Amino acid sequence: MSQPHVAVLGGGSWGTTVAALVTRNADVTLWARNPATVREINEQHSNSTYLPGASLPDKLAASNDLGAVVAGAEVLVMAVPSQHFRAVLSEAARHLRQGVPVISLTKGLEMPTHLRMTEVINAVLPQHPAGVLTGPNLAREIMAGKAAASVIAMDDEGLLLLLQPLFHSSLFRVYTNTDVIGCELGGVLKNIIAIAVGMGDGMGAGDNTRAALITRGLAEMTRLGVAMGGQAETFAGLAGMGDMIATCTSPQSRNHHVGVELGKGRAMQDIIDDMFMVAEGVKSAPAVLALAEEHDIEAPMVRDVCRVLAGEATASRVFRSLLRLEAGAESEPG
Repeated sequence: MSQPHVAVLGGGSWGTTVAALVTRNADVTLWARNPATVREINEQHSNSTYLPGASLPDKLAASNDLGAVVAGAEVLVMAVPSQHFRAVLSEAARHLRQGVPVISLTKGLEMPTHLRMTEVINAVLPQHPAGVLTGPNLAREIMAGKAAASVIAMDDEGLLLLLQPLFHSSLFRVYTNTDVIGCELGGVLKNIIAIAVGMGDGMGAGDNTRAALITRGLAEMTRLGVAMGGQAETFAGLAGMGDMIATCTSPQSRNHHVGVELGKGRAMQDIIDDMFMVAEGVKSAPAVLALAEEHDIEAPMVRDVCRVLAGEATASRVFRSLLRLEAGAESEPG
């Protein structure tokens, strides 16, 4: 029996990692925009730009011909940054067969619409099932063979159970969830909290402070996520708390790195200029603040991060309000 064919669009660290994982259960073709990346994957079985030192499966094929990659796909996986997601998906839509499920790996919001990626999928491909794969997944650790867990979320539980085995393996355990909104928002919102936690780390705030910020950040994330239609228990799971812990504590986290550098007093533009890969939280923070205001949800950590990112305040100035001296009940915002 032949294996299903999966197309993965996006040759960055996470797209390449997921493509490598899925080769255990399917035939996979990875689309990357850069011809040099495609040649390296096909000839040297590596992607040294995004995953230095990692070896990729020999059976993983790559191409920069988007139409050819998508045409034979039975599952389409999108690993494209949020600001390019719609354009790449719209091009792919011209070649995609009817009804092919589309799974997003992207943890961001579209600007200026503030749409989640599955909402973009539904807008571009309304007849195609949309889902998200998310969780505490640091690409380099997974490529090094370290165990990890993730969540795949879709509305259609039957289709969800069919897709789960494509991504699941002994060291990459994939659980199912039908709360698409909650799972997707968890991946978006934790990036902004990671910037706040990073600011504290950059100022040498200590482990107790980090724990307090993560905990208060999770409460803030849950309030907004539930107001937007997610389920509270989702934010206590892999897509919420799990992803939050990894992103707020790992030196591999790009969003945490941004916060650390801000905490050291560096200018935002200088930090971005020195970064090779996208920190989605920088782009998403203003959109998340707008959504919080739209839903009348208090989001003090998000607000303070936005002020620093916009250059309206320094990290040291807002940090006192992130852990202010006057505290009410733990269930209250702030």
